[in-house]
Amino acid sequence: MSAMVGSLSTKDVKFNPRDEEIDRTMNEREGEEEIVEEDEDDKLKPEREMDLGPQFSLKEQLEKDKDDESLRKWKEQLLGSVDLSAIGESKEAEVKVLRLTIKCAGRPDLVLPLPFTKTSKSSSLFALKEGSRYRLRFSFTVTENIVSGLKYTNTVWKTGVRVDHTKKMLGTFSPQKEPYVIEMEEETTPSGMLARGSYSARTKFVDDDGKCYLDVSYHFEIQKKWPTPSS
Repeated sequence: MSAMVGSLSTKDVKFNPRDEEIDRTMNEREGEEEIVEEDEDDKLKPEREMDLGPQFSLKEQLEKDKDDESLRKWKEQLLGSVDLSAIGESKEAEVKVLRLTIKCAGRPDLVLPLPFTKTSKSSSLFALKEGSRYRLRFSFTVTENIVSGLKYTNTVWKTGVRVDHTKKMLGTFSPQKEPYVIEMEEETTPSGMLARGSYSARTKFVDDDGKCYLDVSYHFEIQKKWPTPSS
């Protein structure tokens, strides 16, 4: 898996020798680059091959044919453990991403505020030290119905050039009161003079039907040293 800053290594970061000279120009195009990349992702979405018929709420599904013992057991096996207090009449699942956390060994957890505050291009949401190991952990709740094929996607740009794109299938989740907590595999931030600087990123959580539950854009930095804690 890749974490929030992407599976970046020094060799992945593409730079022009005149990087600083063109930086301002590329930043102006940054928004346009992000839109293009996301549109390319949309083209990869598979079209529905067949009409699956009318949708039902999970409560309707559980109550349907409830007198048929064999069918009831089959549904319980298929759906797994479902918290009945977390389901409703909705035909669609509700997913709420509660917290995004960056965990670095020997450092306090970096909990990112949701929703993100709108920042200017020169303002970074967080900064990490080059060559440091980290993990991304996020928690979310699922209510109303089952969410199928929940995916995490993360795209990272530097000076308007895409340097990383990650798409990870998280799975299918049934409603429950307690949040789900997922921790990504450990990654290492890039290092070296060319890897340092400001990056822009976009993180999304989307299901199989294309419904988006979180779509956030932000800026972060890779620095030579850990930033000094603000007083």
